[in-house]
Amino acid sequence: MLPYTTLLQIDKASPQPVYQQIAGQIVQHIRSGVLKPGALLPGTRELASQLSLHRKTIVAAYNELLSQGWLEVTPKKGFNITRNLPELKARSLRPDQSAAYGNRMAVPFYGQKAAMTTKANEPPIRLVVDDGHPDPRLTPLPLLMREYASRIKHAQRPTIIPGSLTAGTQRLRTTLAGYLQRSRGIQAGAEHLIVTHGAQMSIYLAAKTLLRPGDYAIIGDPIYPVATQVLENTGARIIRIAVDDHGMDITAIEKACKRYPVKLLYLIPHHHHPTTVTLSPERRLRLLDLCTTYNFAILEDDYDYDYHYNILPHLPLASYRHQGRVIYIGSFSKSLASSVRLGFMVGPADFITQAAQYRRLVDLRNDNLLEDALATLITNGDIHRYLKKANKTYSERLDNLDLLLRTYLADKIIYRRPTGGMAAWVRFKPGYDLSQIAQRAAKKGLYISNGKDYNNAGIPFNGLRIGFASLLPEEMNAAIGILSQSI
Repeated sequence: MLPYTTLLQIDKASPQPVYQQIAGQIVQHIRSGVLKPGALLPGTRELASQLSLHRKTIVAAYNELLSQGWLEVTPKKGFNITRNLPELKARSLRPDQSAAYGNRMAVPFYGQKAAMTTKANEPPIRLVVDDGHPDPRLTPLPLLMREYASRIKHAQRPTIIPGSLTAGTQRLRTTLAGYLQRSRGIQAGAEHLIVTHGAQMSIYLAAKTLLRPGDYAIIGDPIYPVATQVLENTGARIIRIAVDDHGMDITAIEKACKRYPVKLLYLIPHHHHPTTVTLSPERRLRLLDLCTTYNFAILEDDYDYDYHYNILPHLPLASYRHQGRVIYIGSFSKSLASSVRLGFMVGPADFITQAAQYRRLVDLRNDNLLEDALATLITNGDIHRYLKKANKTYSERLDNLDLLLRTYLADKIIYRRPTGGMAAWVRFKPGYDLSQIAQRAAKKGLYISNGKDYNNAGIPFNGLRIGFASLLPEEMNAAIGILSQSI
């Protein structure tokens, strides 16, 4: 008889019930070939005696294995391993303690394989300078959770048709339509809106719906790198257009349209990522003329429209006459908090219907309770009051960052104060290597970007975005102090 006292190791300190430990280890020994098909197991009393356990524990373990199909009962004999299992070669009497997953997958898979790096022995990070996120400490999350909890409390048996929530709840889409008309001048109904898990999902759905391999797509250079990856993933041919102090070069866009059948142009008109520049009104009008003349779609990513300081924002391109060629993207993940994964996309009804079909393949719907809770905060004015307060606070934090940069880094950086958004674009002058500065800062407990995410025609910028919205003044003071010491 096999040494079951050795094969079955019981850990009574484990949160896993003992009967499940026994069942799991028996399955493991069947898989490894130690227990062969048809093998008879000890009776429940006998095994309980060997392991010093109560017989009911062994009965529960055997019943678990019976229900899973690993055991069968032979009349007048007892429990044996199911006979129709394939016979496996025994490898060891000791339990396999190795991990099921290693670093490499045996089966080929597709995509870009990132180089694996280790972060062992790295010093702890105390401060993180992001590339522009809101401060969750300011957001009305308690109000949002109050509304959410209220809906959980009064939840009833669902009567919603399956698939009808893929584009978002009717209430939030209707509320958003009114909100966008009042705040941005965008004329759209609920049928023109899809609610997403943020701007990134919207970009993906738009690219999936509009592009096929070999199509031409225009982006700025530099531009938000993850959006570029999404467009490249469709197999589209990417045309990079330089971005200057007034936004994308419209003359260069027109030349590209004359040469190639452009299908899509991705644009960040307010606070371009990463440089924070704003597309001028004159260029906006010219771009709308071009999309009509050459019949391409504009994907307008207006992720931080809500944050402008001292000046009023330009109206989105989507608010002008464009014959349905402008797809508009916004995000409450940027307005409220990164953890609130709610964004939206606006477009013609047939486009939205198709985008919803693609979205349903990977994500059936958002959290409908959260969506309706947000709709309530929009309707009763909580979001408006929060944004008014946040604009004032973030403006003061920008003033603080501006003073710090001019006081401690003025002779080492190229920098222009942004008019809005939640980040400043800072480039280091020749002789100052940002990648080395970032390494030294990390040793002092500060995380900053090493600048490698941003490049111009394939040449990395020696610069980074310094997000000022998410840090308190004293936190930003400490961060810039460490940055200054790391140069």
